[in-house]
Amino acid sequence: MARSYSNDLRLRVAAAAEQGRSIRSVSDIFGVSPSSVSKWSQRYRATGSADAKQMGGHRRAILTDQREWLHARLSEPDCDITVRGLLAELAERGIVVSYGALWNFMRREGFSHKKNRVRKRAGSP
Repeated sequence: MARSYSNDLRLRVAAAAEQGRSIRSVSDIFGVSPSSVSKWSQRYRATGSADAKQMGGHRRAILTDQREWLHARLSEPDCDITVRGLLAELAERGIVVSYGALWNFMRREGFSHKKNRVRKRAGSP
């Protein structure tokens, strides 16, 4: 994701536009787009600041509503289910999520994937 321009540049551009220069001439002087000059000067007139708005934010986890069901399912004594199997069971319940979302949820909740010694998955030939 691109970074925003510095507040110093934004203030100098807004000040130049306030002095009566045309938007195109200010954009040529400072090397920014005319639309940036227009937006920054409008924001400066409206709020007294040309600071950038916040980028990004926090997104609520999709599986928080299914937390209790997932804990019960993964805490069963004979639970030997894969992440793909859990995805299929969630899809049957009407919840469609990505592999990464489920994996991140399991990691946050403290569930880890451990190899099963009985199967000898990583054993030598």
